[in-house]
Amino acid sequence: MNIIQILLVLAVLLVLVYFLRSRGTAKSSALFKLFFVAFGIFGIYAVLRPEDLTWMAHQVGVDRGTDLMLYALVVTFAFTTLGTYIRFREAELRYTRLARAIALQDARKPGE
Repeated sequence: MNIIQILLVLAVLLVLVYFLRSRGTAKSSALFKLFFVAFGIFGIYAVLRPEDLTWMAHQVGVDRGTDLMLYALVVTFAFTTLGTYIRFREAELRYTRLARAIALQDARKPGE
């Protein structure tokens, strides 16, 4: 086992521990944590057995395992970016509705 493999495995494990200990909403927590743990386990496997990743890449028509990982990370980044945009957009819409409701409530108060 190379030093870089040890460092990468430790990094993935630290991220997994941090993520699993963080608090989130019950709605998204369980399923998202399962996906995250599966992704972490796959990451550790890919670090320890890069030749298997190259084999997987060949099975889907990609020359190298590193290229396959890059493609997977680009798709993951796109989904993450889209999800973040949608969450921020929904939060912005909620803040706008809240501000309107407060403004309407303040406008209806008699005698002030």
